[in-house]
Amino acid sequence: MLWQIALYILLVVILFAAGFRLLRKHEKKNRQLQISKKLEPYLFIMPAFLLLLLAFGYPLVNSVLMSFQNYKLIEPGKVYFNNFANFKNLFSDRDIGLIMRNSFVYVIASVGMQFLLGLILSLALKKKFRGRGVYQAIVFLPWAFSAFVIGLMFRWSFNGEYGVVNDLLIKLGLITEKIAWLGTPGLSLLVVILAMIWMGVPFFAIMYLAALQSIPEDVYEAADIDGCGAVRRFFAITFPYIKPTVIMTLLLRTIWVFNSFDLIVVITGGGPANHSQTLPSYMYTRAFSGYDFGLASALGVVLMVILAVYAVIFLQVTKYNKAGDF
Repeated sequence: MLWQIALYILLVVILFAAGFRLLRKHEKKNRQLQISKKLEPYLFIMPAFLLLLLAFGYPLVNSVLMSFQNYKLIEPGKVYFNNFANFKNLFSDRDIGLIMRNSFVYVIASVGMQFLLGLILSLALKKKFRGRGVYQAIVFLPWAFSAFVIGLMFRWSFNGEYGVVNDLLIKLGLITEKIAWLGTPGLSLLVVILAMIWMGVPFFAIMYLAALQSIPEDVYEAADIDGCGAVRRFFAITFPYIKPTVIMTLLLRTIWVFNSFDLIVVITGGGPANHSQTLPSYMYTRAFSGYDFGLASALGVVLMVILAVYAVIFLQVTKYNKAGDF
């Protein structure tokens, strides 16, 4: 492991030295002020770029290498390259289809409801009313909690024996007997989705409220004079103005939710029988419960490819470069 780190640092230093040498040669050939100004931004971002290479580049390269290795902590003396064996084991897993389906249901349901509720909430908070500041503070409160705290809240609230949710439903007459929310396939994933929605709505509301407040009021006044209705005003004025923010928040939030595993680990642990397991939580389970870092790294590479393809397709479909400034 130490020799890999040393080799990686040596390669970074060599690349930096080679780039600096080329820069010096370029400056000797052309010392005009215009050329120097063009090179200044690259010199300023060079330290941050090197730090990113050291902090994220090595773990990324090492995880890709581990995905092609037999790397199990219970067998520290048997680390060797096994080609694509980890990927074969991954896709031959009988639960991988269920986990993939759970991942997409979890992301689509969570992000979709966060977007819808966040947009409605931002439109409501844009209007001035008495006590708006206090209401905003209460609404945005879930974003201040850590995922671990939220996970514990939902885990205890939906407990099948003494959870407050079952107690309220029984008192309201909606159910006659207690429901094992966390131990029933389908319901366990639903609890995690509800927790993610509750946690993520404030992010969309904050972002969209900021975008809505930047829309000039005279545009709405002109629309009112022309007799533009509320629905048409939203689709003709409001949405085009906030479209760059909508695209970026949907992209970022989808990536964050797809990568998240903390709520699942805290609330259900992936159970029952992997019915609430997603790709990141399954990767965490195989790495730190099964101690199979090779298979977990292969799963991480698959996850990274899925998100990269999604980001490219999403930006192409939404035509983000033509949507305007963020």
